[in-house]
Amino acid sequence: MMSEFMRRIKIFDTTLRDGEQSPGCSMNLGEKLEMAAQLEKLGVDVIEAGFAVSSPEDFESVRQIAALLKKTTVASLARATKSDIDTAFDAVKEAKKPRIHVFLASSDIHLQHKLHMTREEMLQQTGEMVRYAKSLVQDIEFSAEDASRTDWEFLAKVYETAIANGANVINVPDTVGYVTPQEMFEMISYLKQHVKGIEQAEISVHCHNDLGMAAANSLASVRAGAAQVECTLNGIGERAGNASMEEIIMALRTRQSYYHAETGIDTTNIYKSCKKLSAITGVPIGPTKPVVGANAFAHEAGIHQHGVLNDRLTYEIMTPESVGISHNTMVLGKHSGRHAFDEKLKAMGYTLSKEDLAKAFADFKKLADLKKNVTDRDLEALLAGAAKLEIEEVYTLESYVVSSSSVNSASAMVKLGVKAPDGKEIHEGTGVGAGPINAALSAIDAVTGRDYTLENFSIQAVTEGDDALGEVVVRLKNSGGTVVSGRGLDVDIIGASLQAYVNAMNRMAYKAE
Repeated sequence: MMSEFMRRIKIFDTTLRDGEQSPGCSMNLGEKLEMAAQLEKLGVDVIEAGFAVSSPEDFESVRQIAALLKKTTVASLARATKSDIDTAFDAVKEAKKPRIHVFLASSDIHLQHKLHMTREEMLQQTGEMVRYAKSLVQDIEFSAEDASRTDWEFLAKVYETAIANGANVINVPDTVGYVTPQEMFEMISYLKQHVKGIEQAEISVHCHNDLGMAAANSLASVRAGAAQVECTLNGIGERAGNASMEEIIMALRTRQSYYHAETGIDTTNIYKSCKKLSAITGVPIGPTKPVVGANAFAHEAGIHQHGVLNDRLTYEIMTPESVGISHNTMVLGKHSGRHAFDEKLKAMGYTLSKEDLAKAFADFKKLADLKKNVTDRDLEALLAGAAKLEIEEVYTLESYVVSSSSVNSASAMVKLGVKAPDGKEIHEGTGVGAGPINAALSAIDAVTGRDYTLENFSIQAVTEGDDALGEVVVRLKNSGGTVVSGRGLDVDIIGASLQAYVNAMNRMAYKAE
């Protein structure tokens, strides 16, 4: 039970809005719905589902998420204009708890060079648009964009105006990741003391990570009195990203006696949520990423291993189980049945429908034929890889033959299924290259006739051993500047590479529609 001295901090998740703006992290409708359901299961208080006016697709995703969720507040971002606010309202009006998040820049830099507006005009528009939004829904959040570079005295007037006209949440964004934790603490403290009517609203913060201080700035704000933190899973977002939700949650949980604050998050769902996002976007989690990285609970140095074996507290300030990383030791193999498989998944915290369980079991059997033992991390990778693409695939990988040696150039033959008006046609392409993967990708290009730029290609082993699953993530860019990611998973690294490339091709085709 929360003590009388423990403050409840709300978690405002913007993975589906600000996070999706990160290059290569875009999601289609089905993926957003899947991610939104997982975020509600995680226990976030508010989901910023999108920027409804930005596109018909964004509007529809906000609308469907609003209709889907049962207990989480659903917000849409809106500029301080009637047309934006009307569109945001239409998108969230079916939500059990709808919110409109209105923003307008307040710094002199933005007012002079972007908005061409005086301070007085900014205050007038803030009041009018917040009041208009309040006439549509009761829950109104107002953000002063670039607040951290705004004159504090003027910023206080901005928030006074927003509160006086109906804002019940005022958000203080460090839009460009400029300030330090001490400055953030002092700014929130100043606003608490100088904004008239501040007791009628909750203070929120939205910190970017350009100087690597987003989580620290958010936590400093909590100490100063902020009641809501805006963040994203894995810290994805514009430029260097946003404050990382998992880091903030576990900092508050681990140092509860210091912050005197807690959240309503089910921390055992953190790892699963972060892995799901990684699978959907195709952006891998770095091994040293705090809380959820592969090395977050790994100990290699002998003195560390000795200490942990005697007592975990010597080098672990939180347990892997506390964030949902399973240490169950039951091993599965090719002779394991469906019941054992189902029980294993339940022990790992996964509950699947009959259809999803059947598909996952079939994938497991294929993997078990290739590996002696299937580990927890293998299963996590398989389940993460099952994230729904929810689009009609233009290309499917049918088969491939690759030849490589130290004497001759590598060569490859690839067969792709290509969508046709009356079904699927099989097309064959050949390619040569400096190595087997280069040759195989060239063969795919020969079939598709596409000439995308390969922006990034990464390979990592999901598990240990010479039969480890390999995960490949590729990032493609077309001539129009659209960037997409694709993911592949296989014990054969060439197969994983081709899967990832074809997956990215399909995402690019979907974007082009």
